[in-house]
Amino acid sequence: MPVTVPSRRTALQGAAVATAAVLWAAGAAHANDLTGNTTSPSPGSSPSGNANDQELSAAVTSSRIKVSQVSGPTGGKQGTLSSTDVTWEPPPCWYEPVYTPEQLKKFSETGLALGHVSPHASWGGQKLWTDHYRDGKDAYNYEDGSLITRKGYDNYNLGKEGYFWRGVARDLEDPDSYGCERVMFWQNAGEIPDVPNAPTAETLAEYAYDKVKVPDTEIDLKPAARSTVNLPTWVWLDKGTFKDVKVRAELPNTGLWAETTAKPIALHLEPGTEDAETFPASGNCEINEDGSIGTPYTKGDADKTPPCGIRYLRATNGTPYQLKASITWQISWEGTGGANGDLPDGTFETTQDMNVQEIQSINR
Repeated sequence: MPVTVPSRRTALQGAAVATAAVLWAAGAAHANDLTGNTTSPSPGSSPSGNANDQELSAAVTSSRIKVSQVSGPTGGKQGTLSSTDVTWEPPPCWYEPVYTPEQLKKFSETGLALGHVSPHASWGGQKLWTDHYRDGKDAYNYEDGSLITRKGYDNYNLGKEGYFWRGVARDLEDPDSYGCERVMFWQNAGEIPDVPNAPTAETLAEYAYDKVKVPDTEIDLKPAARSTVNLPTWVWLDKGTFKDVKVRAELPNTGLWAETTAKPIALHLEPGTEDAETFPASGNCEINEDGSIGTPYTKGDADKTPPCGIRYLRATNGTPYQLKASITWQISWEGTGGANGDLPDGTFETTQDMNVQEIQSINR
């Protein structure tokens, strides 16, 4: 008879809850995600620099990483990039400093003291917190499928310089977010913990990738309103339309920072029908040295082949073709201590209607 093996998430949640119930009868410890829990910020919500101790206790999906745009356009229509590498994703979880000793003492000894000790495990009741962080009793949690014992602390480490760190999960539904389940732990000031998934400059660079906002792709066309069968439509973008976008990410109280730069390198055209040709044939129009793309149409160019453009071979019949134009952005980063590297290219795509007419001629 086959044996049903529970999922990693189910096993972790069930085991952690059962273990906590035995170890801390005076409180309530739970391993759970907070999807739908109104006390927890939603994934992607902005971190608050003025969050109080109770709010800090719930923010396991809201990073304290501060993001600012250093350069690039800030107005008009904008959007986020889609990675050209479909297998690439930002880090699923990492650790961040959460509490000073004074903040943890206030939280632990005030009110219900309900909060997360790791992304998927929460403690409810003052005794759970005071036992471990004040009175030196061991704490237990499941990390990578194993029950781990963590030594307790003496009076919240009051008088010491440093922070208690806890895991942050980008998406609690992601199985890889269980990689940061270590019970909230102490780290001396000025030090980065030596643990798996500790934050690095590259972590911040990858986090910033999702925060890069690039301008909408509005291309110039000639003819603009209606193309003609077998006659080329010229496509271009004027100099300066697209500029580098640089975003800076900093993790407070760590000294870690990174700047992620998106540089436009090409325009890609998809006519919206197989009955068309692109120029060049690949549909990739390179960016010129002055930052422009293609060449503007001038009078007398109607029969010439554009460096960037489309020729439609069949007229539309009441339903316009959907012309897709996407800019490819090359992504690089630099950060703390001279660290640097590249991330997968990103694209941003827009679609516009293209009506194509056919000119009828009569021979006499």
